[in-house]
Amino acid sequence: MPEKRECTFCGNPIEPGTGTIHIRNNGHIFHFCNSKCKRNMLDLDRKARETRWTKRHAQEKAVKTYRKKTEKKKEKGGKKKIIKKKD
Repeated sequence: MPEKRECTFCGNPIEPGTGTIHIRNNGHIFHFCNSKCKRNMLDLDRKARETRWTKRHAQEKAVKTYRKKTEKKKEKGGKKKIIKKKD
């Protein structure tokens, strides 16, 4: 059974028999689901993490929001003062 591949640029799954493969002279293999992804990566030199419509952008955004939330929790927890009782 043919294996399903993932688009190198956007991260969407590629059905067997569809999409294009680009192989560079140095041996790097890129799988693209459509010409839009191929153009954005190879011709326009765009980064998937900065392109809003890709899954990679959504993943990066989720990681950033998670980090912000955990940092806020750490800041709130660090402001508490512990008062020791005198014996």
